[in-house]
Amino acid sequence: MPKEREPVRYLVFSASLRTGSFNTMLAKLAASAIEKHGGTVDLAAVSAFDSPSYSQDVQAKDGFPPGATELKRRVEGNDAFVIASPEYNGSIPGLLKNLIDWVSRFRPQPFNGRHAFLLSASPSMVGGNRGLWSLRVPLEHLGSRVYPDMFSLAQAHQAFDAQGKLANPQLVDRLDQSIAGFMDLAEAAKNYPCAKTAWVEFLGEHPNSPVDRVDKPASAAANNQ
Repeated sequence: MPKEREPVRYLVFSASLRTGSFNTMLAKLAASAIEKHGGTVDLAAVSAFDSPSYSQDVQAKDGFPPGATELKRRVEGNDAFVIASPEYNGSIPGLLKNLIDWVSRFRPQPFNGRHAFLLSASPSMVGGNRGLWSLRVPLEHLGSRVYPDMFSLAQAHQAFDAQGKLANPQLVDRLDQSIAGFMDLAEAAKNYPCAKTAWVEFLGEHPNSPVDRVDKPASAAANNQ
């Protein structure tokens, strides 16, 4: 039985357009794990967010494309987000970076302050982990609280059974534990202001500094002095 949780909504999507993508399969497993642990899932397809290459001239002339607007809406409509991303040439897929660039232009900027969990799946021995380290950079720059532990599935072409589940029980347990830990943090950050302060201080910032991206209610600030 999952433990009783405060309501938290999670946007989950794969950053791959390929039919039969291992990352899409992994995103579905992550969504199932979140639901098992009492979270509410908004499972999306990255094709719904597809946008032309970012150009400030295009933005000034035509505004935001529908795909970027939809991703912004879905990020704002959830408390946290989960991305399963492939690794392209040791880095982040161009499609995903382009989406982040578009959405970062909205005001207020929707990635700011939201918790994120990153996964990858690859036939390689490193499981796409290098791409996740690249993905952390723009997300953390934009103020996302990226969960320290990331899940990378190596030799993904051999990792799934016929039902699309992970065949290795140890990997099943590790994914489940990682998801549960991420959910604990996202739940605490949403419902307990002291957790927001602790996260900011963990990053080496100070709650009252100009770089603090956490907005705390006045009453909560008074209680945490």
